Amino acid sequence: MKTISVRQPWAWALFHGKDIENRPWATHYTGPLLIHASKTFDYEGLKWIQKNFPITIAPFIPGTDFLSFGAIIGKVRMTDCIIHSSSPWFFGPYGFLFTDPVEFKTPIPYRGRLKFFDVPDELIKELL
Repeated sequence: MKTISVRQPWAWALFHGKDIENRPWATHYTGPLLIHASKTFDYEGLKWIQKNFPITIAPFIPGTDFLSFGAIIGKVRMTDCIIHSSSPWFFGPYGFLFTDPVEFKTPIPYRGRLKFFDVPDELIKELL
């Protein structure tokens, strides 16, 4: 299944209200997509979330000891790649529009990669 790595806390936010993942590259892919939490934490991203969502999301972001890193943490449906949006999460230049987020109860350790990459269906078969 197609998979994309996302740094924390952005990966966590995709299952708690974030509907767009910003990327510098476009794609024509739509369909199911696994979310892999990369091994790095984006401290500037955390500051951005705290500034822009101080009440609705920021207070609920778990500390780094409680976030998953280096693991597949859930699944979304990618419905479009956009260049404009009224979503407060969009800052482009491209936005991957996600719906139907499902966070896995147990993260699956897996090595991430750049861009989209494939994960064997057998690895996540029981979670789908």
